[in-house]
Formats: sequence, C-alpha cells, structure tokens
Amino acid sequence: MPSTEPKPPLIIILGPTAVGKTETSLQLAERLKGEIISADSRLLYRGMDIGTAKPSLDECQRVPHYLIDVADPDQVWSLAMFLRAVSKTAADIHARGRLPLMVGGTGQYVRAVVEGWQIPEVRPDPRLRTALENWAEEIGSEALYQRLENIDLEAASRIEPQNLRRIVRALEVILTTGQLFSTQRESGSSPYEVLMLGLTRPRQELYERIDARIQKMFDKGLVEETQKLLDQGYSPDLPPLSAIGYRQVIQFLNGEISMDEVVTQMKRITRRFVRHQANWFKEDDPDIQWFRAGPGAIDEMEAVIGRFLHNNYDK
Repeated sequence: MPSTEPKPPLIIILGPTAVGKTETSLQLAERLKGEIISADSRLLYRGMDIGTAKPSLDECQRVPHYLIDVADPDQVWSLAMFLRAVSKTAADIHARGRLPLMVGGTGQYVRAVVEGWQIPEVRPDPRLRTALENWAEEIGSEALYQRLENIDLEAASRIEPQNLRRIVRALEVILTTGQLFSTQRESGSSPYEVLMLGLTRPRQELYERIDARIQKMFDKGLVEETQKLLDQGYSPDLPPLSAIGYRQVIQFLNGEISMDEVVTQMKRITRRFVRHQANWFKEDDPDIQWFRAGPGAIDEMEAVIGRFLHNNYDK
C-alpha cells in the first residue's frame, strides 16, 4: 500500500527584486523555528556581496542561511546541482526538527523545486559552446537572444536577454539534441508539501525601492568590490560578473561609460528584470498566496503558515 505519510513541508517566500523578502523571511523564520534556503542564483558566489544585496553577516547570524557563498565566481553551478543541494539541505533542516523556508527571486530555481523537475544530463560540447560564444561577440548577446527566441520562444521567455551563459546553454542543448530546450525538462511531483507565499508592492513603490537599493550599493562600495574581484584575477567575461551592476561597473572601470550611465543602466535593467520575474510569479497564479508587503503582512503570512502546518501535520 502507498504510504499515507505526508511529504515534508517547504515554505517558499517569493517575489520581485527589492520587494522585501529578506526581512520578511527573517522574521517568519524567527517566529516559526525556521531556517532559510536561498533560491537566488546571484547569492551563490563568494565575494559578490554588495551587488547582489546578499544578506549581511548579522542577518545570517539571526537565522541560518544555506546556498549562499558556495562557489567562487569562476565556478559554474547548474540547475541540477542546485536541486541536489536543496534536497540535502532541506533533509538536514527537517532532521533537526526545523522548518525550511526557501526564499528568492530566481523563478527557474523555484519552479524546478515546486514542479519536481528532472533535468536531463546533456554533456557540454566545448567546441560548440566556444562557437556560440564567438558568435555572441560578433553580433551581441541580445542578438543571440533573438536567435533563441526564433527557435524556442518558450525557453527564451524564461531567460534574461543579458544572461549570455544561459542563452548559450539553451542553444547548445538544442543544437546537440535536435530538440527544443523548453521540452527537455521532465516534470514530476515535488518531494515536498509546498506552500508558496508571494510578496508584492505597487510598481512605482517597487521602483523607488530599487533606486534606493542601487544608491546604497554604491555607498557601501560596489565599485571597490568589483575592482577587488578583477584584482583577484577573475575574468570580466565570467557569467556571474555579467550580473546587473557588476557588468556596468566593469564598463565604468574600463572607461567605456560614465558613472551616471552606470546608475541609469542599472535602474533600467533592474526594472526590466522585475518584469521578467513576473513571467515566473504571476499574481493570478492560484498556487501562490499574495500579500501586500508592509505592516501586518508578516502576521498574516504567519497565520497562513500556521494553518498549513496544522492542516497537514497535526493529525
């Protein structure tokens, strides 16, 4: 007979950049004896703290955090590696009698966990990858992105136009297998009993918070952090250093653009990134319960989590 034991719980706190996920998740974790698993691809890399708005040392001491600072910028973390790490980390948290809260804005990571994706093992083809990267140098990453759109619109819609590594990987898999990238993941069932809670703010308020966050990054030393990474020998062409902020600061350090242009580009691209995140986290998604960030939201979310745990585990 199939087991009647419920799957272990996983609470997911999601929403766009700068909406307030970090402080919300900290308070919920403190109230609920929880520990936080990052689902933000930018937080994986050591030395990239300011430009990713990584939780501070004090915040990580308040509540244990995982999948932060697990790789150097020249190491690649695949989605398959992320899923394996989540499985191990969540199991460890459950074994300690604690509640795992997955927090982040990388939609692909969240969906892969929620939908139980099985990622096919398509071995990298270095020669093909080099050819695609050389093509990108000739025509630009956004033009290469348009080629992907023409071939596999669904896959392209899930990738940021500036994310050259993922664009190249999608084209590499398509050309290697002869199949669309978007059809090659297999969805199973999640190994968790999932509760997804989303945070939202009015768009203009969110944009104001983004602008303030960008200014804070420069006040804390984003230029110096970027220069330090380059001084350590990391290539400016590494995928992590193409992230919003680092890419623009590198152009500034190379004398290609002014500081005013750096800030303008960061604001514009971050706004576009927020719209891209909405492709993953739709406000009409019946599987996500949305909360307006602000006073009272944390109490409301705690109550929903309490009912979820009671209904599924207090029997």
